[in-house]
Amino acid sequence: MSEQVTVRPARPDEYELVGDLTVETYVDGGLVSPTSSYVETLRDAADRAAKSDLLVAEAGGEVVGAVAYCGPGSPYVQVAGPDEAEFRMLAVREKARGQGVGTAMVRACIDRARASGLRGLRLSTQANMVGAQRMYERMGFVRTPDRDWIPAPGVKLLLTYALEF
Repeated sequence: MSEQVTVRPARPDEYELVGDLTVETYVDGGLVSPTSSYVETLRDAADRAAKSDLLVAEAGGEVVGAVAYCGPGSPYVQVAGPDEAEFRMLAVREKARGQGVGTAMVRACIDRARASGLRGLRLSTQANMVGAQRMYERMGFVRTPDRDWIPAPGVKLLLTYALEF
C-alpha cells in the first residue's frame, strides 16, 4: 500500500467502521484486554465524533486509520491544559502500518492545534506502544513524565508526550 494518505473528518456512515477498526487495533493488537470496559469506549466512534473531531485516514479509497482530536473543552481531554489539545485512540489497520498513516493523522492534529492558536498538543500512550512512541519522538514530541497517569485501578501507567508550539 503506497497510495497517498488523506486525512479528513469521519462521516456518520463510517462511525461503525471506525469503532470496529479502533477495537481491532487495540484488542487484536494485544494493547487492551477484550474484557476491558474500555472496549466499549473504543467502539463508540459516534460519541467521539460528537465530543471531539473524529478524523479518518484514507488510502486507496479505504479507511485505514482513525484518531480523535480533542480540543479545549472536549470531555475526551485527559492530560491537556486549557491552552492545549490532545489526541486519543489513534488506530491504524495492521496492513497499513509503516506507510505513513499514523504520521499523517498526527500531522493533521498538529495542524488543527496550531490553527486554533493553542500552545501545544499532548497524548497518552501505553508503555508497550513502542512503535508509536518512536513516531511521536521523530515528530518532535517529548516525554512528560510529570503528567504520566493511571486511568483506572488495575490499569497500567500511561506515558505522556507533548509537542509545544
